[in-house]
Amino acid sequence: MNGSTGARGPGTTHWPAVLAACACGLACAMNIGKVPPALPLLREQLGLTLVQAGWVSATLNTLAVVASLGVGLMTARLGSLAMVLGGLLLGAAASLAGLGADGFASLIATRFFEGAGFMAVAIAAPGLVSAAAGDDRRRFALGLWSAYMPAGASLALALSPLLLPLAGWRALWLASAAALLLAAALVWRQRRHYAAAVGSTHSRRPGPALAVLRQAAPWWLALAFGVWAMQHFALIVWLPTFLKEQRGLAPAPVALLTGAMLLANVPGNLIGGALLQRGWSRGRLIAGANLATGLCGLGLFVDAWPDALRFALAVALSFVGGLIPSSILSSSTALARTPQQVGVLQGLLMQGSQLGQFVGTPLIAAVVAAAGSWTAARGVMAGAAAVGIALGLLVARDGH
Repeated sequence: MNGSTGARGPGTTHWPAVLAACACGLACAMNIGKVPPALPLLREQLGLTLVQAGWVSATLNTLAVVASLGVGLMTARLGSLAMVLGGLLLGAAASLAGLGADGFASLIATRFFEGAGFMAVAIAAPGLVSAAAGDDRRRFALGLWSAYMPAGASLALALSPLLLPLAGWRALWLASAAALLLAAALVWRQRRHYAAAVGSTHSRRPGPALAVLRQAAPWWLALAFGVWAMQHFALIVWLPTFLKEQRGLAPAPVALLTGAMLLANVPGNLIGGALLQRGWSRGRLIAGANLATGLCGLGLFVDAWPDALRFALAVALSFVGGLIPSSILSSSTALARTPQQVGVLQGLLMQGSQLGQFVGTPLIAAVVAAAGSWTAARGVMAGAAAVGIALGLLVARDGH
């Protein structure tokens, strides 16, 4: 397993294996996207309070805040392939078990195991992508991987108007379980192309895997992922609330418009991967994208502006912001020296992202509640973007 992140040579990218690994992330992201449209039915049928409903939504995030780096170390020891398959099967089993939930306790227990499966896949699957991609296409392949979250979450949102009338919230749980099992089958079929992502007896000591964290750049990138998550999730929280409560739209149009905004992030991810493949500086991409998202964030909270313009700014923020996760999640090509270090690095990056969500969402809620208007969120958005610009410049200064 010599080389920076995998054993394949230049020009030997196996795209079916790359796409199978990306499908794993998409399936796991459905476990996040399925909850918001299902919350009204969950509260009605299971008698959940508003606080309990919030915990159902936030369990995956809370678990990732405290355990991501540990899962990265476990990936270094067991190998990415084992972790991905185990995570997919655990998530599918938990989602199927959730079908029988009859209250908060049983539902939150299944969400805990869904979260564990999500973490395993989100941290380990980039190792599969890296192993299946040749040196000349690895940056683009990892940029493609970075689109898994908006693609999977928007898919769940798009399916919700079709599935909820058929069998309620349980239809979404069943669909996510089916997606996870299908992804497991696809990865298992491509397993011979992930030779560099299996476990190794040389990875049982954590020291060599943790060596990647002695560099400054991984920490700057993790923090940059966190401040981007603050901006993105502020947008995800604001838009459905605005469309439903202030404009009176029905749940189906709210889900579709929110899904369209999320989906705009996907081409941004792909463009980011392509620019990195052409040699663009990831630090400067992060700084430039934060400048653009900060300006969009300032505009979309101006109440006097037309709704069409504000929605366009929300879509633009999501689109340009896609450059940020693709620049960050593909950094293993430059920073990791062994396949084991990929898992540790991805664990740190996820920890930064989840911490940004964990801190940012209640911070924005508190600011908005204190001011009595969403206009106050502009300060949080602009501040996060300014920190992101500074962090991107630090990454660029370190030669990345």
